[in-house]
Amino acid sequence: MLVVAATERELALLAGADTFCCGIGPVEAALQTAGAIAERRPAAVLHVGIAGAHGIDPPALVLGSEAVYCDILDLNRTLPRVERAHPDLVLLERARAALPEALVLPIGTTGHVGGGTGCDVEAMEGFGVLRACELAGVPAVELRAISNSPGEPDRAKWRFDEAFAALADALKRLDVL
Repeated sequence: MLVVAATERELALLAGADTFCCGIGPVEAALQTAGAIAERRPAAVLHVGIAGAHGIDPPALVLGSEAVYCDILDLNRTLPRVERAHPDLVLLERARAALPEALVLPIGTTGHVGGGTGCDVEAMEGFGVLRACELAGVPAVELRAISNSPGEPDRAKWRFDEAFAALADALKRLDVL
């Protein structure tokens, strides 16, 4: 299993695991993940990180029921486009069994804080990672720990340490090592 995260801080929780830092943002995450998949040919991908959420208190865990690319989401579209990527159902069920307290919700992907329209949970890389996995035929699932509300302008109030601790605990229980 290849564990993918946007930052080295998120991956530092996994000493000894096969990890890859995909970078920040939807486009960078998609491109870097596609390259890692082509080079490493993993059997599966677990995408992890912290996220913001409306109405969900930190440091709750969320498993993505789908990744929604909010930056191109358009309910009135006339041209076809891919706005959603889906987790592998077997991996999702395994993660749910290991993390029964985790919420299972759509996770919005957006290039800017507060841009996660239509989703209570938002992050910056999920769609890019899951879409790269879909196109390569690699099963994947997304796990996030909530650190903040996207509407909170004072980043000093964001609870990064608690979210990282929750994520570290979740990764131990998922036994990705």
